[in-house]
Amino acid sequence: MDKKILSRDGTSLAYESAGRGPVVVLVSGAMSTGGTLAPLAAPLSERFRAVVYDRRGRGGSGDTAPYAVEREVEDLAALIEALGGEASLFGVSSGGALALRAAANGLPVRSVAVYETPYAMSEQALAERAEYTERLTRALGEGRRGDAVELFLRLTGLGDAVIEGARQSAMWAGMESIAPSLAHDDAVMGDGRVPRELLSSIPVPVLSIAGGASPEWMREAARAIAEAAPRGTYRSLEDQTHMVEPDVLAPVLVEFFSA
Repeated sequence: MDKKILSRDGTSLAYESAGRGPVVVLVSGAMSTGGTLAPLAAPLSERFRAVVYDRRGRGGSGDTAPYAVEREVEDLAALIEALGGEASLFGVSSGGALALRAAANGLPVRSVAVYETPYAMSEQALAERAEYTERLTRALGEGRRGDAVELFLRLTGLGDAVIEGARQSAMWAGMESIAPSLAHDDAVMGDGRVPRELLSSIPVPVLSIAGGASPEWMREAARAIAEAAPRGTYRSLEDQTHMVEPDVLAPVLVEFFSA
């Protein structure tokens, strides 16, 4: 990330942009940085000024304590101001929850698209989220970053063999380095329920997307977002999973952000 701005609380935020035209800011999810969304930003930059940034606590950005979701909304406000004062937002996974919250908080946002924001759709899932929050808080409080990463990977459905392989891989150190930001994403997701009241206050168009090959509850959550937003639309991408292919997603976003 070759550019820096300061958020309202003095936190340094790293970002980069490509292309010209209306601004689209891409908001990453858990265990990822702005660079994770670079493959999606590339095709978007043919029509827009596509911007990726490192959310606080990861990559080239700082992380001023104490954390609050409101600070991440302020981060987006500062970024949008630096980019000209208006933007559309795209958020993936928990980054979608942050993008939706930013729009609901009155930021100068033209439209919002989200991909598979993982709200819980059953009482069992809500109980699992509550247990995850408790165990994550304890692990991070005790400095057990590796255990925190493992908790997150298990939450996503990965099994023992895959997790053990990840622990032995070269990428594990990098995952541990941003493990504290898992608490940020957990806070952004709230109690895990679809925030229907918040979504009902978003005045701009909202596109909620899910993969056709993803679990049914993911598509159910995506539909719930679209139904709760006054100007919401739902779309399913055939054969796609949570690891959506940029070349499949990009044309959908181009169409939506061009409307």
